[in-house]
Amino acid sequence: MALQHALRAALMIGVLAALSSCGSAEKVSSDEMMNSEEQRKARVGKFFGEDALQYGPGTEREEEPSGGGIGVNGYLWRASLDTMSFMPLSSADPFGGVIVTDWYVTPESPNERFKVQIYILDRQLRADGLRVSVFRQIRDANGDWITAEVEPDTAPQLENAILTRARQLRIDSGTSL
Repeated sequence: MALQHALRAALMIGVLAALSSCGSAEKVSSDEMMNSEEQRKARVGKFFGEDALQYGPGTEREEEPSGGGIGVNGYLWRASLDTMSFMPLSSADPFGGVIVTDWYVTPESPNERFKVQIYILDRQLRADGLRVSVFRQIRDANGDWITAEVEPDTAPQLENAILTRARQLRIDSGTSL
């Protein structure tokens, strides 16, 4: 027991020593500080490239608003969440533009369930900036879920519903088309 405490203490001292050596005691001239500040300003708004996450002051773009610092079109994002609100949400990544629902069983058909994945591919409100994948399973005689075919027009219908909602959100916001 005492040996474990001694090992933990030695490990903590080693970690603290390593962390304290990360700092620099060098003095930096005001010219170097100015140069460093200019470099920082040049990097503002370029996190993961020009068209990805925008942050910091002065990063407003002339394009349409994407909504609160997310990496994809805000109207498509909000419309996707609104349209799929009846299904339980498994995960949502506003920076990558991916929404995944959990399996949903309709009350009318308890032996069938659906899952949806939505990919928002663009920062602009465009029809080709959205892709929806729908998965379906049915319960077999043993009670196990097996993969089943989805009607071919299901995904396009969901895409159209999301796009219609996104357009409505944009109109409601007062942004011109």
